[in-house]
Amino acid sequence: MLEFPETFFRILLATAFGAAIGFERERSHKSAGLRTNALVAMGASLITVISLSAFSDNPLIDPTRIISNIIVGIGFIGGGAIIQQGQKIRGITTAATLWVVAAIGITIGMGFYREAVFSVLVVYFILTFLWLVEKKTGNKILYQGLKEDEFEK
Repeated sequence: MLEFPETFFRILLATAFGAAIGFERERSHKSAGLRTNALVAMGASLITVISLSAFSDNPLIDPTRIISNIIVGIGFIGGGAIIQQGQKIRGITTAATLWVVAAIGITIGMGFYREAVFSVLVVYFILTFLWLVEKKTGNKILYQGLKEDEFEK
């Protein structure tokens, strides 16, 4: 069973990391921003900490079963973030971000702090630098074949 200061630290750290990722989404004017990402990370961490604390002493109960359902629940939330507008589908990156923020919350809730820090840095890199690469080259290179196929039909 975790002591309260450690539990408190894990929940606050998850909230801060979720908010850091949410800040980037907010800055990019996305629907799931600062508060949403902070809440997802905090909730995932809270459920993880409670699951580990409440059920780790009983060998007949597997605490990871509760933790695994966080990912399932976030999948439903992420599915709601994906919207089709005409031929465009929007919200896939938002859904993926919510999913990975929940995973970071679980990671912190389990006490893997270095892995969580590394993951936040990778997510921030993906959402900022790879977005720039996609905007500079993606529409010309990646989607050119799709545009040509549409005109042939």
